[in-house]
Order: sequence, then structure tokens, then C-alpha cells
Amino acid sequence: MEHRTPAYEVSIERLSYGADSIAHLDDGKTVFVPGGVPGDTVRISIIEEHERFSRGRIEETLEPSAQRVQPHCAYAGVCGGCPWASVSRDYQLKAKRQLVIDALARIGRVGEERARTLVSPTVDVGPAVGYRNKIELAVAQQGGKAAIGMHAAHSDSIIKVDSCPLFDAPSKKALRALSGALGYLSGSQGLRVERVGIRASKRTGDTEIALWTETGPFPRAHVAKIIGDALPATSLVRVMGKGPKAARRIAGVERLSGKGHWTERILDEAMHLSAPSFFQVNTRGAEKLVECVLSGLAVAEDDEAMDLYCGAGTFTLPLARRAGFVSAVESYGPAVRDLRRNLEQAGIGNVDAIGGDAGLEFPSTGADVIVVDPPRAGLGKSVIDKLSSQPARTIAYVSCDPATLARDLARFEERGVFSPISVVPHDLFPQTFHVETVALMSRAGVEATE
Repeated sequence: MEHRTPAYEVSIERLSYGADSIAHLDDGKTVFVPGGVPGDTVRISIIEEHERFSRGRIEETLEPSAQRVQPHCAYAGVCGGCPWASVSRDYQLKAKRQLVIDALARIGRVGEERARTLVSPTVDVGPAVGYRNKIELAVAQQGGKAAIGMHAAHSDSIIKVDSCPLFDAPSKKALRALSGALGYLSGSQGLRVERVGIRASKRTGDTEIALWTETGPFPRAHVAKIIGDALPATSLVRVMGKGPKAARRIAGVERLSGKGHWTERILDEAMHLSAPSFFQVNTRGAEKLVECVLSGLAVAEDDEAMDLYCGAGTFTLPLARRAGFVSAVESYGPAVRDLRRNLEQAGIGNVDAIGGDAGLEFPSTGADVIVVDPPRAGLGKSVIDKLSSQPARTIAYVSCDPATLARDLARFEERGVFSPISVVPHDLFPQTFHVETVALMSRAGVEATE
């Protein structure tokens, strides 16, 4: 006798901070459903049962939501890069604001009403496709052959793609050409390439290809020729890693051809970046973040400024143009080197570029204005303590994770020195649940310019 999985009819209620939408079964149990759009009525099967929630799979859309749109990409349902591709643009922007509000109310403990007052509408930074200056391809061995493409949405497999609408590619055939070259090289040379990064800028004309590999022998000249014939680039590098794959350390970067770095222009600054260094994948969005931070800080020419987790200098350079002096701290070696090179090439001499952990190498000078742009894990308690002892009038906290932002804002308020006055989400990642946020904190009793 054939066993059939029970089917349930549910209404999709909202989007989660992740790839899933949220619905409830008749008994009130929460069910996470990938691919659902708020307002959909769908028939689902349960694929995972847990004590407090379940995971479902859409078997049939009974009544599509008014917010459901045709995805921009044929791979949207199988590739993991665009989980919100079926959601209308307007709804995406509203949903991202709501995600930030929910985090502040629940984790930050500010209450729903205050959270709604603090959080502005999400800033739409520009096009919903073609906004990425960088894309990464995964490389894996499948069936004895090299598989090159995107990670699948719901498995560990690799999805071969010919193009990506989100990527501002140097040519429409860029991904196909590079995948073909890497497939040939992997078959003939046995290359141990783990992933491939491509950065492209229409502002500077630069295209860089970065091959991420383990250390060891590597046919440099042959690789440079084959890839160069397939996709001409201004820079081709090999980034070598050492140690366990989950905690790989950068052992070095080899220039295989071209300049050995990538250049992008953001506002009035030229940023020179090595392959391992972080830079926002949405250049127009990065400019909006800088403008929001500078406007909120209202930097004066005699101000002492501090920029923690500064990377290659996205905020440091414009801060230095306006402030009297900037103390900039970054722990990642390649980014520190890029920062110093960017400062030198920009002719900026009023910055102390400090290499090291922000907690251990916290600047000894007092600051009038401060920028923090930490990784997803947010700020450590010791850093919040040290920031709270600063004489600064305003802190701009740039965050890529609403949960850790909300947690840290609550910790600042517990210390009773700085309190949020505005929280501005920016949609740097259309078609995804990711949101970049600028939170401005003012010293108690000090009015900050928004």
C-alpha cells in the first residue's frame, strides 16, 4: 500500500530573517516554508518535524499572493542566492524594515512602539538586479568531474549557471567562459580550487578573478593563459589558504597576471582592494551608507574621529577629509595593508591606521564622533564598555545583522551613556533577506544632526 505524506493547506503570513516564509498549522504550530510569499494560500507537505516548529515544502500554490511576482532568474527556485526573488520589490523593502523592528523590539527590548519610531523606511539604494560588483562560484568534484556554479538552495549540490542577473558582469558570457576554463583546467591539471571570486567595476573598468586554493604546487603560467584567453581580466590572483577548511587562514596571495588588485570608485575616493579584503558588493549602496553616516555624525573640521573595524577605508577616507584626525582600527592583515595603501595614494596624512583587534588596540585618544562597522557577530562587551567611556557626542553603528545590532544597542543603553536616536535600514541586497543598517546613537542630553 502506497504511503502518502499528509498535506496541509496554510496561508503564508510573513517572511523570516532567512530563506523561509512563516505560516501556522491549524493547531497553531509554526511551520517554515521556503519559497512562500505573504498572502499565498498553499498546500504543503511536512518534511521536518520538531517540538516547537516544523518545516514544510510547497506542493501546490492554491491562490497566489498579490505580492508574488515572476522571478528575474530561471534559477531562482533552485539556487540559494535569491530566496526573495518571487516577492515584489515594495514588499521586500517593507519586510526588511519589519525585520529590524522585530529585532529591536524582541532582542533589544525597546518595545514595539519605540522600535517603530526609531526605524525609518528602508532606503532603496538602486536597481534590484545588476547591483553586485562581486560574485563567487563554488567548485566541487561531482561524479569525477569539476562542478562549478552556485550553491543549491536546499542541498549541498552545485547548480551550474550560465549567468547571474544580480552580477554586473563584464560581459554576458563571463560566467560561462570562466566555468568552461576552470572545468578544462580541473580535468587536465587536477587543480584544487575551492571557490572563485570575480569582482567587476564599470566605474574603473577593472575585473579581478581570484582563485581560492590550498597551499602547494600550482601551474601558474598555464592557468593564467587559459583563464586569460577565456575572460580577460585586469587582475588574476591565487589566494592560498592554510588549516582546516572551516577555519582556513590566508597564507598568501600570488599575482598570476595583471595588477594583482581590484580598484573601485566610491563617491570621490578610489579604493584599491586585494582579493581577501572585504568591500560591500553593492557600490551604490556603499555610497548611501557613507552618506548616511556622515550626515548623522555632522563631522566638524576640528573633530577627533574613530573608525573601528574599518576594513580598507570605506568610511575612514571620507571621515579624514572632514575631521581633524582619525584613529582607524582593523584586525585583518590584508585589509590593513589596503587601508594604508589607499591613504597613501589619496594623499591623506591625518589618519593613524592601527592593525589589531579593536578591543586590544582601542585608541587611547578621545573621540568626538565614532563609526563602528563590526562583522556579523557584532561588538564584544569590552568594546562596548570602552566606547561608552568615550566623550563622543555621536556613534554611528553600521550593522549587517539586525539581531546582533539589537543586542548591542540594548547593551549600550544598559550602560546609560549612549542611546539610539535613529535606525535606518538600507537594501544593499535586493532579492535576499539581508539588510544593512545604520544606527545613530547620541550621548544623553546631546542633540545629534540626522
